[in-house]
Amino acid sequence: VMSKVMEMFQPSAVVLQCGSDSLSGDRLGCFNLTIKGHAKCVEFVKSFNLPMLMLGGGGYTIRNVARCWTYETAVALDTEIPNELPYNDYLNTWTRFKLHISPSNMTNQNTNEYLEKIKQRLFETLRMLPHAPGVQMQAIPEDAIPEESGDEDEDDPDKRISICSSDKRIACEEEFSDSEEEGEGGRKNSSNFKKAKRVKTEDEKEKDPEEKKEVTEEEKTKEEKPEAKGVKEEVKLA
Repeated sequence: VMSKVMEMFQPSAVVLQCGSDSLSGDRLGCFNLTIKGHAKCVEFVKSFNLPMLMLGGGGYTIRNVARCWTYETAVALDTEIPNELPYNDYLNTWTRFKLHISPSNMTNQNTNEYLEKIKQRLFETLRMLPHAPGVQMQAIPEDAIPEESGDEDEDDPDKRISICSSDKRIACEEEFSDSEEEGEGGRKNSSNFKKAKRVKTEDEKEKDPEEKKEVTEEEKTKEEKPEAKGVKEEVKLA
């Protein structure tokens, strides 16, 4: 299956996740792989001679996880390591003092017919995919200002302006608003914006005799108005 996958996708590098919950004796896994059987996957992917990044993964029997990743690291480095664990401060943690584990007597329920059926289904799925798909490329617009939108002062005044340039100068009607004082009547109520007169102090009133005269004249006119009104009423009665 992996040979067909490599043929279809033609990768330039491989990321291999080495989850070890498929080992025999795992607390959550239901498989029965040995460490050497698990490392066969690393050997097979390594045989394609592509740059490979190996990652960890699942595994819930910690002592077997450490054994598995130790051995697979040695396989990736083409290094032989002994089955007996070397002496260290934590040697008593390992009850069997061995690197590899033995499989249990679990029955293998993966029949050849079942495995062949899964393989054919995977091949059919791969056949429906495009051959060696690549990363989608999209053109990125330039950051620089186009030459057409340069300084307009440098343009030849005798040269006719293009339609594209004239369209750029058209402003949307909704973009700008008239001033409140423009138009017939205007929207601004000028009477509400008149400056209020400041009340003058006594010193300012003494310095401004003309204003005093205006005040006395206004008082005289107010007194004359009721007198004129009384004369008119007398004329009507007569």
